[in-house]
Amino acid sequence: MSDAPAPISARDTPKSVRTRKRILDCAMRLFVEIGYGEATNARIAEEARLTRGAMLYHFPTREALVEAAAEHIHAARSKLMAEASAKAPAGADRAEHAIDVYWAMLNTPPFVAFAELEAVARTDPAVAERLAPYREAFDRAQVGEQLLGLFSAGVGPRFQASRDLARFMLEGLSRATLTYDAEGRVQRLLAVIKRATHMLNRKGSVQDLWPEEPPTR
Repeated sequence: MSDAPAPISARDTPKSVRTRKRILDCAMRLFVEIGYGEATNARIAEEARLTRGAMLYHFPTREALVEAAAEHIHAARSKLMAEASAKAPAGADRAEHAIDVYWAMLNTPPFVAFAELEAVARTDPAVAERLAPYREAFDRAQVGEQLLGLFSAGVGPRFQASRDLARFMLEGLSRATLTYDAEGRVQRLLAVIKRATHMLNRKGSVQDLWPEEPPTR
């Protein structure tokens, strides 16, 4: 039996890896800017400055591109989460810091692009199938471990509910269309989410959810 290393595939050469990354970065950006439907393989190739033949070499079908893009975007989201977990400032309220950080991340290209794929997946079984493992991985591992690091609130059903409440309210808010006083309403909702999280972490009371304002004179 030969001990010689296996030959390197043409698609694994440094140049090929860089080209694939350029394609997938363009796909992620276009999913954000013009949406999944308009971000055709041909449009992505044009943005990546590739010939049709070069694009077909790396991604011969739409399905192949979507599968690779889902993995690429998932990796980008996970990287952002890991970096955020490592940067929590000393002395800060961990729950409030986590909410602010996650809210900011929801507006970054990896999170917006993934949300676009999730919207498409609702009516496109092929996209749903390719997205499913990354949705589950993010739910089970990334959010579970990395938001735990951000919130530093403990383990168990109550603390998991605290993180889930903050996570899903923030995700819903990021996808909502606020037609008036958007900034003010967002800030008030973020404040309520923080108070509700404190309540579930037993750091506040129900009266703190919406404190009474002093009467005006």
